[in-house]
Formats: sequence, C-alpha cells, structure tokens
Amino acid sequence: MLKKFIKHFLPSPQKVKEQKILSIFGTLLHDPNLWHLNRRSASGAFAVGLFFAFWPVPFQMWLAAALAIPLRVNLPLSVATVWITNPFTMPPIFYGAYILGTTVMGSPQRDFNFELSWDWVLQSIETIGPAFLVGCLICSVFFSAVGYFSLNYLWRLSVAKAWKRRIQKRFPKT
Repeated sequence: MLKKFIKHFLPSPQKVKEQKILSIFGTLLHDPNLWHLNRRSASGAFAVGLFFAFWPVPFQMWLAAALAIPLRVNLPLSVATVWITNPFTMPPIFYGAYILGTTVMGSPQRDFNFELSWDWVLQSIETIGPAFLVGCLICSVFFSAVGYFSLNYLWRLSVAKAWKRRIQKRFPKT
C-alpha cells in the first residue's frame, strides 16, 4: 500500500522534533495532524514540498515547514520533498526554469558563465534574474498542482486495489 511505502522513507516524528533548525516552531510541532499520514495530508505535503523545491532560496526546508504547519499537512513529507532539488539536480532544473521564463516573457536567452561571487549574483539579478524567477514561479505552481493531484490519484488507486484484494480474499471464486 502507498501509505506503507511512504512511511518507510520518512523519519520518525521524534527524530524530526529533535532537529535544532525546527525549534523555531516551538510547540506548534506537537499537533498530531502534522505527523498523521493520510491521503489529504500526504497530497498536501507533497504539493507544499514541490512548491518550495523550485524556489532559488537557501531556506527551502524552513519555508516548507512554515507552510505545512498552518495547512496541517504531513511535516516530514513536505520537508523531504523539497530535496527533489538537491546539489545534483538544481543546475538542470533551474536552467530549465530559466528557459521557460525566457520563453514565457519573450526575451532572448543570454549566455552566461557561472561564477561563485557576489558580483556575478548581482549582475545576474539584472540580466537573467527576471526570466529565471518567472520560470521558477511557473514551475513551482505547475509541479505543485501536478504533485498534489498525482499523489491523490495514486493514493485512491492504492486504496481501491487494497479493497479489491480484501474482497477477493474473503469471497474467493471457486
């Protein structure tokens, strides 16, 4: 079942609560709905995580946790989903967002060479920044919605298959 599969990869609530980085949320982490895993909380958490995964900011996990708490969706799943964009996947994902942004805005694609410096960041905000941010916003909203509806559908499908197996087990055809 999908619930067992997801639970296999999630850390325990106690392990998550022990993280110093999440201590800023204080007693809000004691809400049991943040740790419950059902169709609604899993789909919502997946959407929240995917939404912030496409944001080019360093505190994506904090943002995902901050939105998961008031929406009362599964906190560990929303924080874990953010890691779809990791140091290995970020370059192609963010480059794709930039290409999408230039296409939507109708602006020409500019050649650029990445440099690890503040001067390059400040220059890039002026040149490629607007198209990049528009592309990130579009990807964020699109993949968040796709993730929500896909996981919701897969969850329903998993439950329907489990019910079908249960009925076949109780009333075998002979």
